[in-house]
Formats: sequence, structure tokens, C-alpha cells
Amino acid sequence: MTTETQTEQQADRLRDKLDQGRETASQAYHDAKDKAGELAHKTARTMEANPLGILVGGLAVGAIAGALIPRSVREKELLSPLGKKLGEAIRQATQAARETGLRELEQAGLTKDAAKDRAKTLLDDVVKAASTAGSAAAKAATNKTTD
Repeated sequence: MTTETQTEQQADRLRDKLDQGRETASQAYHDAKDKAGELAHKTARTMEANPLGILVGGLAVGAIAGALIPRSVREKELLSPLGKKLGEAIRQATQAARETGLRELEQAGLTKDAAKDRAKTLLDDVVKAASTAGSAAAKAATNKTTD
């Protein structure tokens, strides 16, 4: 066999390998494209069914990423005032919500003292019911033994 024939055979094998590689890559591309489309549809359905869960999950992922990725000095300079403003706004909103909630509970008659009084009354009623039931059971047992 001549060197030229060997070179042609090697070139043919190389072309075959390249064709196989192109075909495999093309198939992998189409499979990935199909799976990405399916995933996009599944994600859209999940978001429609549970948007709050997606929001909470996104916030959690963002918080974790923010905690793991170090901030630069410039980011600290730019974001520090914003963080302080946000923190103060959250604190004020939480305080306002707490105060409003307590006022609403008081207007509905659900104060600590009212809850204690209701619990005491309930406990007294339970004790009275148990005592009455015990007396009735004892009376019924005595009547049966005397009959």
C-alpha cells in the first residue's frame, strides 16, 4: 500500500469521525433544546400554580447568593445607605403592623386579661362538668348497688 493510499484512508476515517461527531452534536443540541422547552413550560405552569412559592424561593436563592458572593468596596459604598434606609423602613413597617394588630385585637376584646379570664372561665366550667359527671356516676353506682 502506498503512502498516498494510506493518507486517503486516514482522511476518509477522519471524515467519518467528523460526520459522526457532527451528527452526535446536532442530536445533543436538539435534545437540549427540547428539554429546555419542556423545562420552560413546566416552570411556567409551576409559577402559575404557586407564584408565592416561586417568589419566596427566588428571594431565598438571592439571599444565599448575596451571602456567598463577596462585596467589593465600591458596592459597600454605594449600597450601604440603601441598606440602612431599607432596614429602617422594614423596622418601621414591622412596628406599625404590630401596633395595628394589637389595636385590632383590643377592639375585638382579645386582650391578655380577657384571654386569661376566658381561660379561667373555661377551666372552671370543665372542673364543674367533671365534678357533676363524677357525682352522677357515683350516684348511679350507689343506686345500682342498693337495687
